[in-house]
Amino acid sequence: MPINLKIENKVVVEKIAKLAEHSHIKALKGFFIEMAELSIFTLRFFKEALKPRYEFKELIKQAYLIGYKSFPLVAITGLIMGLVLTIQSRPTLAEFGAESWLPAMVAVSIVREIGPVITALIFAGKVGSGIGAELASMKVTEQIDAMEVSGINPFKYLVVTRIAAATFMLPVLVIAADAISMYGAYIGVNLKGDVSFHLFFLEVFAKLSFSDVFPALIKTVFFGLAIGLIGCYKGYNADKGTEGVGKAANAAVVYASLMVFVIDMIAVQVTSLFS
Repeated sequence: MPINLKIENKVVVEKIAKLAEHSHIKALKGFFIEMAELSIFTLRFFKEALKPRYEFKELIKQAYLIGYKSFPLVAITGLIMGLVLTIQSRPTLAEFGAESWLPAMVAVSIVREIGPVITALIFAGKVGSGIGAELASMKVTEQIDAMEVSGINPFKYLVVTRIAAATFMLPVLVIAADAISMYGAYIGVNLKGDVSFHLFFLEVFAKLSFSDVFPALIKTVFFGLAIGLIGCYKGYNADKGTEGVGKAANAAVVYASLMVFVIDMIAVQVTSLFS
């Protein structure tokens, strides 16, 4: 009897191992297939974006919805970000008697890294999920099929305009967030001190250089492009049914946020080569 149990257990373990191996292979295969489909989707975007006719009215509308409508959330986040960073950094600098370095340190931190990344994550959460859910619901209700039947190119009208708007508007939002964060830092400095507005920003701009601002601004373009692409890809290729809408919105946020960190890591490595 114990021998039979051992044999049965061994068979069960072998079957579980085969199933696990099969699931890993399936997951890996699915990953590569999705990467290939996303690459084709990206190439199609550039092809359609460069080919007339251009949907300028829809582009302006999406820039308004994606950029202007996101500004209040970005502004509040930026203000809190600058305020909190200043309050948290003050005690450490005070230990070394370097409180005068606070404006410059906060400014460089915000402009180089914290401002672009946090704003991009907020943008991915709001805009990425919105695009994914909107296009997925249009796919489920067959509005995209109806546009194709009526002679409208749905890819150019729906996808190209949204990706272009996200690419153009995120750098603008990051600049606004950085400026508001600086003001938040100014408020934070004056909570336990007395620094004039002119002196604070004199210290800020004395330490900021072109090599701080330009790379940070360039990577936000790629952040916006990635968020727009992933949101549109997930929504445009959503599964049928209402469940597909939720999955598309959720996947858009998760993958877009992950891509923000991946692009940021690559940008840091590239920037370090030229510094």
